[in-house]
Amino acid sequence: MISRRQILKQSALVAMAPMVPAFLANMARAAGTQRDSRILVVVQMEGGNDGINTLVPFGDEGYARNRKELRIAADKVLKLNDHVGLHPSMRGAAKLVEDGRLAIVQGVGYPNPSRSHFHSMEIWQTALLDPQKSERGWIGRAFDGLPWPRAGGPDAVYVGNSDMPQALIGRRTDAAAISNADDLALHLPAHSLKQADEKGEDLSSFVRRSVLSAYGTANDLAGAAKGTGGAAPAAYPQSKLATQLQLISTFIKSGAGTRVYYAAQSGYDTHQLQMPQHEDLLGDLSSAMRAFLDDLKGAGLSDRVLLMAFSEFGRRVAENSSLGTDHGAAAPLFVAGAAVKGGLIGTTPSLSELVDGDVKMSIDFRQVYATLLENWLQIPAKQVLAGEFEPLPLLKQA
Repeated sequence: MISRRQILKQSALVAMAPMVPAFLANMARAAGTQRDSRILVVVQMEGGNDGINTLVPFGDEGYARNRKELRIAADKVLKLNDHVGLHPSMRGAAKLVEDGRLAIVQGVGYPNPSRSHFHSMEIWQTALLDPQKSERGWIGRAFDGLPWPRAGGPDAVYVGNSDMPQALIGRRTDAAAISNADDLALHLPAHSLKQADEKGEDLSSFVRRSVLSAYGTANDLAGAAKGTGGAAPAAYPQSKLATQLQLISTFIKSGAGTRVYYAAQSGYDTHQLQMPQHEDLLGDLSSAMRAFLDDLKGAGLSDRVLLMAFSEFGRRVAENSSLGTDHGAAAPLFVAGAAVKGGLIGTTPSLSELVDGDVKMSIDFRQVYATLLENWLQIPAKQVLAGEFEPLPLLKQA
C-alpha cells in the first residue's frame, strides 16, 4: 500500500521535472505579478574578507604598525578622504563611489563575534545570534510574512553550484537554485508537503499552490538566461562572479517576478600569501559589481535594484607569520545601486582601540538588514529580525 504522504512526496518530484505544460505556464503569467517591484541582490563573500586591506586606513598609524608585509602603500590606495581609501584593485568600486552608486558601511559585525566560518555564517544568514532557534533564514522569514500563495515566479533565486543558502529557506518561500542557463531546480517550501498532508488537501490543489507559481516562469527564465531576449549582451569581465551577476541581470531584464537574488564569491580565507589572492578577489568583486550596475542602468532598471555584498567576518588587524591574516570580527559591507547615498557610512574603526586583536564593531549587521527590509523591500523588519534595529541612512529615499 502507498500512503497519501508517499504520494505527495513522489508528486513533488514529478512536479520538479524540467518541463511544465504550456497551459500551466500561461496560468501563472496571467496571475498579474508586479514586475516593477524593488529587487535585492545579495553577494556572499565567503571565507572572511580582510576589511583592513579592502577599505585601507592608510592615515591610521596603527596600520603601518600592524601590517609590515601586507601594508598597501598610501600612494597606491584609491583615496576616499585623507584617512581611508579602497584597495588599488578596486577601481570599479571607486568609480561607483564617485558616481554616488556605492555606499561602504564601516565596522559591521555583531556582539560577541564568532571566528568559526560555519557559526558566523549561520548568524548572518539567519539574523539570529542563536541560529539553532530557527532553520529559516532572514530572507525566508521575510517572505513567510507576506500573503501566500504568490504567483509569477520564485520569491528568491540562488545562482551558484553549492547548496541553497540558509538565508533563503522559509516555510512558505519558493526559492529556485540555478547553476547555469540550462539548470532550474525548485527548492520547495520547507513544510509544504507536511502541511498539505495534514490539511487533507487533494493532490491537484497542493501542486497548484506550492509548485506551479514558482515554475510558471521557468521557461521565460531559461530563455532569458540563454540570451534569447534579443538585446545585445552587456560587457562583463571573465569571472565566475561576473557570470553569476550577468545571469541575474538577464533574469531581471526578462521581467521575472523574483524579488531577491543571491550569489557567492569564494576564496576569502586568506591565512597565507594573502596579497595576490586578495587583490584578485577584490578586483573581481569590484569590476563585476560595476558591470552589473552599468548593465541595469543601460536597460533603464537601475532604480529598481540594490546589491549588498558581505562577508561572515573580517580578519585580524595584525598579519600572521605566513604572509596572511587570521579570522577576525567586524569588516566593511557594500551596498550598491542608483538608490543609495554613496560614500562612507559610519565611523572608521580605530586600529589603536582593539578588542582581542580585532577592530571594534560600530554597526550591527541587522541594522543593514532592517534598512533593506523596511526601506527597500518594504517588508516589516521587527518580526523578521526578532527585535528592533535602527535603520541606517543608506538610501536616498525611504
